[in-house]
Amino acid sequence: MRKKSFLSLILVVLVSLLAACGGEDEATEENNADQQEEETTESAEETEGTEGEAATEAPEPDLEGVPEVVAEVNGEEILKEEFESAYVGQFQQAAMQSQMSGQQLDQDQLKTQIAESLIGQKLLIQEADNSGIEASKGDINDTLVELAEQNGLESKDEFLAALEEQGMSEEEVMSQVSTQVKLDQLIANESGDIDPSEEELQQLYDQYKAQQEQMGGQDGEAAEVPSFDEMKPQLEQQVKSQKQNQAYQTLVEKLREDAEVTNHLS
Repeated sequence: MRKKSFLSLILVVLVSLLAACGGEDEATEENNADQQEEETTESAEETEGTEGEAATEAPEPDLEGVPEVVAEVNGEEILKEEFESAYVGQFQQAAMQSQMSGQQLDQDQLKTQIAESLIGQKLLIQEADNSGIEASKGDINDTLVELAEQNGLESKDEFLAALEEQGMSEEEVMSQVSTQVKLDQLIANESGDIDPSEEELQQLYDQYKAQQEQMGGQDGEAAEVPSFDEMKPQLEQQVKSQKQNQAYQTLVEKLREDAEVTNHLS
């Protein structure tokens, strides 16, 4: 775990990179992980000996020309250092997805997406502050526990210790997590009730099942599809995430209408 990756995780609430991933459902991604790995391995074996090292060479993040002030939002600056932290973290994911898909990574497009994400994030932080939203100790603690679990650590203390080794003080971490908690609350207020209905879950399951059956038909093998009950928790989380993301986008668009924004990367 790296400091920059952590900063990207808790500060970049939603990056437009999601659109560049092909819009693939989370449920599909998780249940096709083994199949994708096999296909990637086969592809690598086929190209080995014809393209040599170039076939597996990973791209490097290109940060040349990034201005010291990337953007200004209602008089507040988004600095190059903050942009680079977010960019490097997202670049690693984008580069991996690019290699798996065989498509060349468009770094200019990624830079624009990251800058726009940070602008949206800044607008939300300003709105949370203006709305008087507070981060309780309990919510901060819960978020730390969740982040620790996401990074494969057993406790928040272990998580804080790992970050300290990377140069982040506990005070800095608490400040960042407090900001994230406020943003989560702001989005929750905007999205309202996001509990999915049985109809929504069934519709999503049917779409996934049809996709798997189609893939099985193309490969000549019957696709193994988990039952609705087995996938229900996963489907619920996906629907909730979709609704939260929609609330995020809607609120950012509304705030931007009345905001003074200058994006120096656009």
